[in-house]
Amino acid sequence: MNKSTNFSQDDLNLFQASRTFLFGLAYRLLGSTSDAEDALQDIFIKWQQQPKHEIIHPQAWLTTICTRHCIDLLRSHHKSRTDYIGTWLPEPYHHTEELLVESDYTLSTAFLLILEKLSVKERAAYILHEIFNLDYAEISDILLEQQNYCRQLVTRSKKRIAEQPKVLSTIPTSHQITLLNAFKDAIHSHDLDQLKALLSEDILFAADGGGKVSAIRQPFTDLTSVLRFFERLLFQAWTELSWEMCYLNGNIGFKLYDQQHHCVIVLTFHFDQQHISNIYVLRNPEKLK
Repeated sequence: MNKSTNFSQDDLNLFQASRTFLFGLAYRLLGSTSDAEDALQDIFIKWQQQPKHEIIHPQAWLTTICTRHCIDLLRSHHKSRTDYIGTWLPEPYHHTEELLVESDYTLSTAFLLILEKLSVKERAAYILHEIFNLDYAEISDILLEQQNYCRQLVTRSKKRIAEQPKVLSTIPTSHQITLLNAFKDAIHSHDLDQLKALLSEDILFAADGGGKVSAIRQPFTDLTSVLRFFERLLFQAWTELSWEMCYLNGNIGFKLYDQQHHCVIVLTFHFDQQHISNIYVLRNPEKLK
């Protein structure tokens, strides 16, 4: 596609200044870093081609185009996620920030999975209003719906999300690091008692292999099953891998590497006040590229 002859350095700078916001919006809507990056490429092309005198509020224009584009992508992805082999987990978002940055539950795997249960417009309205603080008039313009209906979308979303209260908060980063260092030590020492002390009684353990590598098809939701799985398989398998603690999906997590230094597993977590309450194991190689 030809670049607009009226595209200036100021236009480029404005887009770049909005890029972090747009990526955060697209990732929360799509649950996929690769799809979010692709969306931003498409939005940039539209931004290049759009006559700038027709755009009164550039940030609002970019937000609108981003949201509508992601809604279209979500609708096109619906069948593939519905027919997905085993548990579907979002692609990991690896931040470049330091580990000490404050945690953000709205990027967590647990929270993104709750958003997956909403309709496309419920998800968009909730994210725009509750996370990015847009008012209902702005959301109405973006979604092409009446303000009262947008309000209903947000109300319904908040009610459904409130049914999962433990995903609406997280613990300080320093506490996460302490818990996860102890978790790693328990794995490497094959210490079942130490591991048991770190996990909540209502632990959820889910794995995503996407049908491409071996993984449990249904999540474990009881402590006994999770501990048995670690004792029989994961203690040995995970000890043979190299571990990197990093900032993933708004919390602390791990990347695990094989001897060729290929990332073969990403571990993300959710926490209650004292324990690890959710463990998400991403093994699908398509999502680890």
